Amino acid sequence: MGVCLTLFVLAWSVVRMWSVTAAVVMCVIAMVIPPVAAIVANRRGPYERWWDESGDPESDRWWRELDDRDDHHSH
Repeated sequence: MGVCLTLFVLAWSVVRMWSVTAAVVMCVIAMVIPPVAAIVANRRGPYERWWDESGDPESDRWWRELDDRDDHHSH
């Protein structure tokens, strides 16, 4: 977040005096950083099943059985 704010402030307080195009490019970069950071931070590994953990022991056991079957069939 600090990088984004720095880019915005520098773009319109300093860089625009030399190049408005460069200032606009800096703002676009600052605009793209937060969504990209959120996407990267929320990625999950190929074997993470955290979205299937319901807290219901029977359901969780059923998912584990399915995962075990998938592991045996894929080899």
